Amino acid sequence: MSGTDKILAAAYAAFETEAESLRATAGVLDRAEFEKAVSVLASAERIAASGCGHSGIACRHFAHLCCCIERPARFLSPSEAVHGGLGYICGGDVMMLASRGGETDELVPIAKICRAKGATVILVTEKPGSTLGRLSDIILRISVTRECDRDNCQGTTSFAVTSAVFDALGTALIEKLDYSSREFAVIHPNGAVGKRLNSK
Repeated sequence: MSGTDKILAAAYAAFETEAESLRATAGVLDRAEFEKAVSVLASAERIAASGCGHSGIACRHFAHLCCCIERPARFLSPSEAVHGGLGYICGGDVMMLASRGGETDELVPIAKICRAKGATVILVTEKPGSTLGRLSDIILRISVTRECDRDNCQGTTSFAVTSAVFDALGTALIEKLDYSSREFAVIHPNGAVGKRLNSK
């Protein structure tokens, strides 16, 4: 196999690696826990999301998804959160955390503080029995067969799967809230989507 063929083979294998983990996650995701997550996200006055590395980037995506259906949300970096940022969270609010292994040190104090304040903690993780799992009210379990890179250490597949869970939540919330494209058109006037929605 030539160098180019080897590179392309690795690249195309990534698609199947991620697809396999997406299918596995659909199989392990607990329906009752997912429904509870949708319910609390639909009714919470405020939503925050936090994570480190690739999980943090996925959490930024989740916060934006919530804003796109007018659910007030923001991303809190773990460092900002424990330096006063958790003042954003009150009783009845939701803190969404993402940690594949459930042992991310930076997120542990966030979970503890949120629980003490009466907020609901939702965790996306592969390890329900982890430290963060024990500190969470709702667990959305994922399954990652392996990361895409040859050394199985880059947060590729785990990022894709976590983002997919967030996409599923956003899609479910649209149905739960009966959020319409007419409403979305008001807050999304620009870009191709905005032009299409506002031309009706």
